[in-house]
Amino acid sequence: MPKQKTNKAATKRLKMSATGKILRTMGGKSHLNACKTRKRKRNLRGMKDVADTKMVKTLERMLATY
Repeated sequence: MPKQKTNKAATKRLKMSATGKILRTMGGKSHLNACKTRKRKRNLRGMKDVADTKMVKTLERMLATY
C-alpha cells in the first residue's frame, strides 16, 4: 500500500502545535486595511486552533500526521 501524501497547500497554511493541535492563520489581513482599526488588525496577527472536530480529522489526513 502506498504512503499517504501531504497536501502542500495545507502545509503552507497550517501548523502543528507542540501539544498536537492544528493551528491556522486568520484571514482578513491582506487588503482593505485602511478602514480597519488598529485593535482589529492587531488581533488578526496570531494563530488560532482549528476547533471543529470533523475538520480536524480532515486536516490531519491532509497533513498526513496520524
